Amino acid sequence: MNVNLGAPYEAIISKFIERGYAGNQTEVIRQALTVYERQVEEEEVRLVHKAVEFEMEKIRSGKTKTHPFRKVMKEAGL
Repeated sequence: MNVNLGAPYEAIISKFIERGYAGNQTEVIRQALTVYERQVEEEEVRLVHKAVEFEMEKIRSGKTKTHPFRKVMKEAGL
């Protein structure tokens, strides 16, 4: 794959190589993608936790009615 990132990004890549963080451009891009993937996954987990907390607060305040698990399973025929 050939990618033209443009001068500003190529300068950043060169800086990382010069500082010894990576041996070549491919390593810099792989590392950057790995970090970005981790950040996206962490953000997804944070959002799920936030949604769960939001729903739990509705349950605690009585705004959402809950149903016993066994009753739901029985009504579903399971």
